[in-house]
Amino acid sequence: MHSEFIKGIRHGIPIALGYFSVSFGFGIMAVRAGLSPLTALMISATNLTSAGQAAGVSVIASGGSLVEMALTQLTINIRYALMGISLSQKLGDKFTFLHRIFAAYGITDEIFAVASSQPHNLSPSYMYGLILAGFSGWTSGTIFGALAGSVLPQMFTDALGIMLYGMFLAIILPTARKSLKVLFVIAAAAAISILFRYVFTEISAGFSVIISAVAASAFAAAIFPLKEEKE
Repeated sequence: MHSEFIKGIRHGIPIALGYFSVSFGFGIMAVRAGLSPLTALMISATNLTSAGQAAGVSVIASGGSLVEMALTQLTINIRYALMGISLSQKLGDKFTFLHRIFAAYGITDEIFAVASSQPHNLSPSYMYGLILAGFSGWTSGTIFGALAGSVLPQMFTDALGIMLYGMFLAIILPTARKSLKVLFVIAAAAAISILFRYVFTEISAGFSVIISAVAASAFAAAIFPLKEEKE
């Protein structure tokens, strides 16, 4: 049990290092939106979702409603439900219902990728070590970024705040280079977002994210339908 926990932490260290730099940018973003460092830390500690947190802060800053916040998070984070279903197939016999609940809290894109690539069934100890490493990197980066954003000149915080968006680009660009369908979805979502930013300015930030994501996905599904497999 002890060795599995240490193994999980060891596998999670690269994730933690990446999370630290990205969440540093989120901490700066949260403070610039008017939130306190403690509030930024609590958001990171209870969410572990970079895109969801960034969108959530935008909703808070614009004075959006709870319904808007809920729908925004549902649209952005529903993929974690699919990841959880997929990962559940690799859970070992020691994973009780309570263990599954705790493990579900820590599923992120990177943790899912590392966990699902393991050649054996996963133990609770391994998952807790993997999640703890990622959680530590994400929360520590957030608080350091928030504190830095509170004291550094705006010139520095503007530059450091780009890190969060740099991570988003690092995620989508390699896939977009390989797939025309993904490139189309990204371009469509970006174009719709620009319309909301400069034309339909009465639409709030949260609903802009929801409409952009759903509309771009619907356009792609209509233009690039999946071919039915012949039996």
